[in-house]
Amino acid sequence: MNLAPVFAGLCAVLFVNTALATVQSALARSGQLEDQGRFLEAAEVLKGAAEDKALTADERQQLRFELDRLDRIRQDFPLAETALLAELKKAVKDLTPAEFERWLREGRFDSRVIDGQRRFMASSVSNLFWRHPELNGRRIDPKDDSAYQRALWAACVAIQRAARKEGTPYVLPKRFAVTLTVTADPDAAPDGRLIRAWLPAPRRYPFQDGFELLASSAPVRELAPEDSPIRSVLLEQPAQTGRATEFRIEYRYTTRGVWFDVQPDTVKAFDGQDGALTAFTREAPHVVFTPEMKALSKQIAGEEKNPARLAKDFYNWIADHIQYSYAIEYSTIRNISDYCRSHGYGDCGQEALLFMTLCRLNGIPSRWQSGWNTFPGGQNIHDWTEIYLAPYGWLPVDPWAGIYATRYATALTPDQRRQVRDFYFGGLDQYRMAANSDHCQTLAPPKQSPRSDNVDFQRGELEWGAHNIYFDHYSYRLDLKELDTPSLP
Repeated sequence: MNLAPVFAGLCAVLFVNTALATVQSALARSGQLEDQGRFLEAAEVLKGAAEDKALTADERQQLRFELDRLDRIRQDFPLAETALLAELKKAVKDLTPAEFERWLREGRFDSRVIDGQRRFMASSVSNLFWRHPELNGRRIDPKDDSAYQRALWAACVAIQRAARKEGTPYVLPKRFAVTLTVTADPDAAPDGRLIRAWLPAPRRYPFQDGFELLASSAPVRELAPEDSPIRSVLLEQPAQTGRATEFRIEYRYTTRGVWFDVQPDTVKAFDGQDGALTAFTREAPHVVFTPEMKALSKQIAGEEKNPARLAKDFYNWIADHIQYSYAIEYSTIRNISDYCRSHGYGDCGQEALLFMTLCRLNGIPSRWQSGWNTFPGGQNIHDWTEIYLAPYGWLPVDPWAGIYATRYATALTPDQRRQVRDFYFGGLDQYRMAANSDHCQTLAPPKQSPRSDNVDFQRGELEWGAHNIYFDHYSYRLDLKELDTPSLP
């Protein structure tokens, strides 16, 4: 009997298992060092493990991402204590050293110890006002968004009124012309190397259609299908020494206002028979049924079993208990929904994932929806959600809007704030560009390098060769013009 193939097979298995053990050991050790603030040592562990020639391409990529992640965390926490104090003095009237010291003791600012130094998050000053709105009276350069608040309320009322009158949840269409520009810095790639850029584009929804790609700065290499969960336009251009590389697409699309008049007593619980829906009741990256999340779900739900009332209870709890805050990069967070739960604050996407997790824990299909909020005066990248309630189907829920109406829309009357809050459970304004219908999805074609944002897709993704171009090496801008209202059925 020839035993050579048997021994060869055993050696191959041992070879693979040894490489896997190397990766697992390196990830565990580097994680410990990161938690201790020893970033340089953590990086050395990852670099050393990556030199193992037995690693697969996927294992090497995993180590590479973790190494990159350490740099991303450093970028999220750039401020030394003295720099933070200097920024605060420019934003808060009559700030005293004693008051600043007290705020530090109270933990008012997100911080990390990085290689022996306490570093503070880049958005620390802005987040101080989000989390402590009582300080707005001392803000040196306050922003007046009262006109935005009133316009938002008026839009909600108009959409709700039209939906009732027309007997359909999709009303008052608007058509927009958009120019999306993503510009790589002059040093983002070596001269002559081809930069590939994935730019987000509107996918098809019942409330969003009529997409027309009118122009692009380079020939379109690929346009993802209109039902893609992460719809992109892929462009390619060579880098030139000393010159920025601009990627631009121009398009038009139509959106409608949405409002579902949900009657909870008509809603039936999901029976688990539809496989496509079942996928949205399971755990997923950042949607994890931790013991703490289960306890919170039970606390909020009590004895309630009706899916519509349960989802509304989760929505209201988030509006009442979660504060808005600018976020660190999603790719640096292990479990976003639990991060939002445990901290008691988060941005729109973190709030959305918290809501999704609570819904899925209770058998309510829920999924991500994201792209841009284009509302005049409030334009920004944005995330929200959809839930499935039979017999209505998929309907929008925007947890951020509930928080905003509850905590920050102070120019509105209490009744107007309640109207806005209630509207965004089952309603959506027309000023959205939705490119995604799920989170943590794969671009088509996939990147060869780690994503800058491996959860969301709003700002575009760039790379040259197998090298990612991170956010600090490019800028993005969306210019939007509302066209004459189309004549649509």
